[in-house]
Amino acid sequence: MESAGITTPFGRRTMSLAMMASQIKADKIPEGKKTDKWRIYRWLCEGKTIIGVSDRSLAVLNALLSFYPETELSQEHGLVVFPSNAQLALRAHGMADATLRRHLAALVDCGLIIRRDSPNGKRYARRGREGGIDEAFGFSLAPLLARAEEFEQAAERVQAENRALRLARQRITLHRRDIQKLIESAREEVISGPWDALWAQFRVIVAAIPRRAILADLEPIAAQLAALREEIDKLLESHVNAGELSGIESQNERQLSNSESESFNESKSDLGKELNEEPVTVQCSEESSKTYPLDLVLRACPEITDYAASGIANWRDLMATAAQVKGYLGISSSAYDDATRVLGPENAAVTIACIVQRAQHIQSAGAYLRTLTQKAQAGEFSIGPMIMAALKASGTAARMTGYSQAEKRQ
Repeated sequence: MESAGITTPFGRRTMSLAMMASQIKADKIPEGKKTDKWRIYRWLCEGKTIIGVSDRSLAVLNALLSFYPETELSQEHGLVVFPSNAQLALRAHGMADATLRRHLAALVDCGLIIRRDSPNGKRYARRGREGGIDEAFGFSLAPLLARAEEFEQAAERVQAENRALRLARQRITLHRRDIQKLIESAREEVISGPWDALWAQFRVIVAAIPRRAILADLEPIAAQLAALREEIDKLLESHVNAGELSGIESQNERQLSNSESESFNESKSDLGKELNEEPVTVQCSEESSKTYPLDLVLRACPEITDYAASGIANWRDLMATAAQVKGYLGISSSAYDDATRVLGPENAAVTIACIVQRAQHIQSAGAYLRTLTQKAQAGEFSIGPMIMAALKASGTAARMTGYSQAEKRQ
């Protein structure tokens, strides 16, 4: 059995207070305590920064543990290993003798092992008559067993810090991506705002990120990026809200007022027709040459499909449905024919679909259609904005940037 009490090192090696404290703690191991030696070693590898041990020293400790015959460290089987430096160097991947001695001393200073030196400084075990080891001289692994809980806590602490560091890096990465793309999108869409100043502020924050950062370095950077992202979100949100109010509600008000003002003109036109007056002469405008994707129209005005018995699969189906629906809306044939000649048959059908979509906001659909026809003839009306307004009003989530750019080119 290994000797109890405080032992001093052989030769010129000095005894320190830390070594005495390590030996005293190792002598107070609870009776029957057992711990897997490789589990302790894994805890040490994870918590090495807290324990204060290097990778090379841990490699030497790994070699020492390989000389312990049992998997579990316990006082029952003894805790002293006694390999020679030559054998230990072989299991430490051929480490040089001077390097090996230096790392053994480092393990002692960290309180991970204790020297149990013989009178002549040699490492060996003295066996009894029954063949068991009565006394061994070498390196005691008792501190590993005594401090197992400490090593486990150090490993858990490092794991928690690594998780927090990883999450902080993820937050910074997401903020960087979102801020950059939101500012670029705002510039492309020509949205008013201090985007140059925000971009400069963003670059200053990003430039301050160190290559080898710890959690204390990244937390304030993540907070700054989060605040900047919140500011950008507020600017874009206010722009969207303002655009919806001005683009939808105000347009609704204009269309309502136009409907009211033109209701008398519609009645007058119908009266003139009854008195066999000359019909209004109309001319084709450039709007009749423009066409828009059918799926775009149906997404903007889905209610028109409720009037199609067999659905709307092509432009012919839409035009046939629009010709049928105009009667339900109270639109005269002459008003629809004028719209067809000015806007074109496809765009006239699209206009009817938009009127159906907003029928509850329009008092006189016939007067409204005549007004749009007259504005189109004068070059003051285009189908594109009407479709975009219908898309916003119906709550369509798809981005319509491509269609907006196509409208500008036309």
